[in-house]
Amino acid sequence: MRTQSVLAETLPDISLVALGNAAPRAVRYVARQPILATNESVIGYELLFRAGVQNLFESNDPDNATRTVIDMSSLHGFYVLCNRRLAFINCTRETLLEGSINILPPEQVVVEILETVTPEAEVRQACRNLQAAGYQLAFDDFVLDDPREGVAHCADFIKVDLRLVSLDDAAKIAARYRGTKCKLLAEKVETRQDFAFTKRAGFQFFQGYFFRKPEMMRMRSVAANQTVYLRLLRAVTKLELDWREVEDVIKKDATLCLRLLRYLNSAVFGLRNQIRSIRHALAIIGEAEMRRWCRLAAVLEMTHNRPSDLALSALIRARLSELLGNRIDHGKSDLFLLGLLSLMDSILEIPMEMVMEDLPLDREIKTVLLEGTGRLATIHKLVLAVESGDWKNVASMCAQLQLPEEFVAASHWEAMEWAEMITVAA
Repeated sequence: MRTQSVLAETLPDISLVALGNAAPRAVRYVARQPILATNESVIGYELLFRAGVQNLFESNDPDNATRTVIDMSSLHGFYVLCNRRLAFINCTRETLLEGSINILPPEQVVVEILETVTPEAEVRQACRNLQAAGYQLAFDDFVLDDPREGVAHCADFIKVDLRLVSLDDAAKIAARYRGTKCKLLAEKVETRQDFAFTKRAGFQFFQGYFFRKPEMMRMRSVAANQTVYLRLLRAVTKLELDWREVEDVIKKDATLCLRLLRYLNSAVFGLRNQIRSIRHALAIIGEAEMRRWCRLAAVLEMTHNRPSDLALSALIRARLSELLGNRIDHGKSDLFLLGLLSLMDSILEIPMEMVMEDLPLDREIKTVLLEGTGRLATIHKLVLAVESGDWKNVASMCAQLQLPEEFVAASHWEAMEWAEMITVAA
């Protein structure tokens, strides 16, 4: 049996370092926070980079942080970093005036003017120059009686941080700019209640992880087509795989059949033979790869009517968990499956308890997903911290797990590239 997946073998190496040899400064740490419209579709991401281990967690140099974002965005492009959506990039006064942001494509960049930037004449001129070049502007951390009120009409976005202002003040800001050219963006929206309030107040865009915390509607049923995918997940998580059961489930859903045939015929697998039937596909691909594909297909199918960031995040979590597992003792638990299932409650919009019901998972995975505890909890929390850019907790958990920060950062890059390849090929 092959010990390395076909997918892993065909994945191009985008890591910025050779993990055992390169200097830590060559590594780049990246996180991205999704920005959503009222229908919860992802319109862009705020990019959060840090450069190297030395200044990763406690950098007091915002100018350098901005230059790092610009440098890495220029190097890697927005295909992987932003899934071809808008990139929101913080800009300090110095980097604004030096014009370094201009190396990035204007049609994909929203320049976030930090609250520390005062609107004197040269700053206003720099903003006019950027807009004339096609860039959009956002005023970050806007508050009532903000010093930038006099030039707020120049902004394309006004961002209001719910940790800095009360909900009432946020509503007052929205009332003041509703109906103007300024688009209102609420950030640090962490609950459904915050989302509902700010949407009623007139905010059009939202930043936060509220959409990954579904309402606890225990009576909500799973749609008929989703039961097929849950059946598929149950079938491929059994210790003894029943090939006939898997084939039967796939044949019951035309979309799954099409996805399987198209996927296996793609360059991702590099198979020499064309796949002509479900039985033929099962015979060629083998047990390990079939389990893997079924998990991916189920997640991708169940996210068709949900924000695309959910599918990407689930795949990135899965691959990153798997890569970290190469350096961590995790028993017999499937870390890939742990990461893949960790967003299933939000994908299906049902509580995790209902997702876990009847899934033949080992106790360690269920304990993490249902209680947030157990021997795998630190690994999973590390994945979540990397995803959200919580660098101090990343450092702490890397120390606990005895993982080099360079390895974690490079693995995250690899996971992001892999997830993009999967969603395109599938």
